[in-house]
Amino acid sequence: MTTSNALRASATPPIVISDLGPLAGLAGTWVGSGYNLIAVPAQAALFRLILNATSDHMTFSPIGGAVPNRGSEQEDIFLHGLTYLQQVSDSQTKAALHIEPGIWINVPKTVLPQNPSTIVRLATIPHGDSVLAQGLGSTVQGAPVIPSVDPTPTGAGVTRKYLEPYGTTPLPPGFDIQNPNAALTNAIQGQTISSTVVLQVSSTAVDSGILNIPFITVNAKATKLDATFWIETVEQPGGTPFMQLQYSQTIILHFFGIDWPHVTVGTLIKQ
Repeated sequence: MTTSNALRASATPPIVISDLGPLAGLAGTWVGSGYNLIAVPAQAALFRLILNATSDHMTFSPIGGAVPNRGSEQEDIFLHGLTYLQQVSDSQTKAALHIEPGIWINVPKTVLPQNPSTIVRLATIPHGDSVLAQGLGSTVQGAPVIPSVDPTPTGAGVTRKYLEPYGTTPLPPGFDIQNPNAALTNAIQGQTISSTVVLQVSSTAVDSGILNIPFITVNAKATKLDATFWIETVEQPGGTPFMQLQYSQTIILHFFGIDWPHVTVGTLIKQ
């Protein structure tokens, strides 16, 4: 076996947009609104159901060069990606609800292991959670097909007392508690969308997952994340097309022997 002591004496070549693959359209700053639904433990009251109309801000910045992954079973591969920061606040009170720094990565096709080109989302949440979610990116013509999402808790421990707040809690205007994704389909009603890039990732993909600090694990464990992002090109009659980003994300929180969907949705415009 031979070894190399070569030094990397200069920066890798600058990234080009095509290197980002399906992630290329994320680059830039996005501003918009959405909704947040989460159930949290509340001691004697068992749990609280929290609903917010939200203001959403995301910034994606391309990493300045290729990231080499050294191969032992095959040749080296080179990753390209973007760092990002998401900040979410309550649209009425302006109180901060969420901050999330992370990285999206475009991974090329590999031989060992045999995988197609994939996308990866690395997320860090200050509650004490770290997420690695993987999936695929694709492009479709026209508007996206956005499925419904059900926020109802599930599991052997679910009884009527756990379901009642889902029918009695005051809702933010425009929010459908039976299907939070209705906010996304309503937002694109009447729009002419010429093409959509679909980014779909899950923490249940092979070699993915969520790590939590011990307090989170014992009290309200985050067990699963599924998220879809739609990057849409919206045409305007006689005007310049604009870029729109929609997303739907469900995180499962486990406490009291119940799986509680934490659903967030948003529609943002590139600035």
